[in-house]
Amino acid sequence: MKIGEQILKILNKNYEASSKIHTRYQQYDLVFKTDEKGRPILLFLGRLDEKGNIKGERFARRLKEDTSGNMIKDHWEHKGKAT
Repeated sequence: MKIGEQILKILNKNYEASSKIHTRYQQYDLVFKTDEKGRPILLFLGRLDEKGNIKGERFARRLKEDTSGNMIKDHWEHKGKAT
Protein backbone atom coordinates (compact mmCIF):
# COMPACT_ATOMS: atom_id res chain seq x y z
CA MET A 1 0.00 0.00 0.00
CA LYS A 2 1.23 3.49 -0.85
CA ILE A 3 0.41 6.78 0.80
CA GLY A 4 -1.53 9.07 -1.56
CA GLU A 5 -0.28 12.45 -2.74
CA GLN A 6 -2.91 14.39 -0.75
CA ILE A 7 -1.97 12.62 2.50
CA LEU A 8 1.73 13.25 1.75
CA LYS A 9 0.94 16.97 1.54
CA ILE A 10 -0.44 16.77 5.08
CA LEU A 11 2.62 14.83 6.26
CA ASN A 12 5.18 17.16 4.65
CA LYS A 13 4.19 20.02 6.97
CA ASN A 14 5.85 20.70 10.32
CA TYR A 15 3.82 20.38 13.51
CA GLU A 16 4.41 20.71 17.23
CA ALA A 17 7.63 18.95 18.22
CA SER A 18 7.46 15.54 19.93
CA SER A 19 3.68 15.29 19.87
CA LYS A 20 0.83 13.08 18.69
CA ILE A 21 -1.49 14.61 16.08
CA HIS A 22 -5.03 13.40 15.25
CA THR A 23 -6.60 14.48 11.96
CA ARG A 24 -9.01 13.25 9.32
CA TYR A 25 -8.73 13.09 5.54
CA GLN A 26 -11.83 11.99 3.56
CA GLN A 27 -12.82 8.58 5.02
CA TYR A 28 -9.47 8.02 6.81
CA ASP A 29 -8.46 8.84 10.35
CA LEU A 30 -4.79 9.76 10.64
CA VAL A 31 -2.71 9.69 13.80
CA PHE A 32 0.95 10.53 13.57
CA LYS A 33 3.82 11.17 15.96
CA THR A 34 6.38 13.88 15.35
CA ASP A 35 10.10 14.06 16.05
CA GLU A 36 11.99 16.79 17.93
CA LYS A 37 11.83 19.05 14.84
CA GLY A 38 8.05 18.60 14.37
CA ARG A 39 8.26 16.33 11.32
CA PRO A 40 5.83 13.36 11.21
CA ILE A 41 7.80 10.11 11.59
CA LEU A 42 5.19 7.47 12.50
CA LEU A 43 1.76 7.26 10.82
CA PHE A 44 -1.33 5.22 11.60
CA LEU A 45 -3.89 5.37 8.78
CA GLY A 46 -7.35 3.79 8.93
CA ARG A 47 -10.46 4.02 11.12
CA LEU A 48 -10.65 4.93 14.80
CA ASP A 49 -12.34 2.31 16.97
CA GLU A 50 -14.34 2.97 20.14
CA LYS A 51 -11.16 2.81 22.27
CA GLY A 52 -9.43 5.49 20.20
CA ASN A 53 -7.06 3.11 18.41
CA ILE A 54 -6.54 3.02 14.65
CA LYS A 55 -7.51 -0.13 12.74
CA GLY A 56 -5.68 0.02 9.43
CA GLU A 57 -2.09 0.46 8.28
CA ARG A 58 1.13 1.60 9.93
CA PHE A 59 3.94 3.53 8.24
CA ALA A 60 7.35 4.73 9.43
CA ARG A 61 9.36 7.55 7.91
CA ARG A 62 13.06 7.24 7.27
CA LEU A 63 14.84 10.59 7.34
CA LYS A 64 18.55 10.91 6.67
CA GLU A 65 20.53 14.17 6.78
CA ASP A 66 24.15 14.94 6.02
CA THR A 67 26.41 16.68 8.53
CA SER A 68 25.33 20.14 7.38
CA GLY A 69 21.63 19.32 7.86
CA ASN A 70 20.66 18.84 4.21
CA MET A 71 18.08 16.12 3.58
CA ILE A 72 19.55 13.07 1.80
CA LYS A 73 16.69 10.61 2.21
CA ASP A 74 12.99 11.05 3.01
CA HIS A 75 11.00 7.85 2.56
CA TRP A 76 7.82 6.33 4.03
CA GLU A 77 7.89 2.56 4.63
CA HIS A 78 4.79 0.38 5.03
CA LYS A 79 5.20 -1.57 8.27
CA GLY A 80 2.02 -3.65 8.17
CA LYS A 81 -1.31 -3.70 9.95
CA ALA A 82 -2.13 -1.39 12.84
CA THR A 83 -4.50 -2.64 15.52
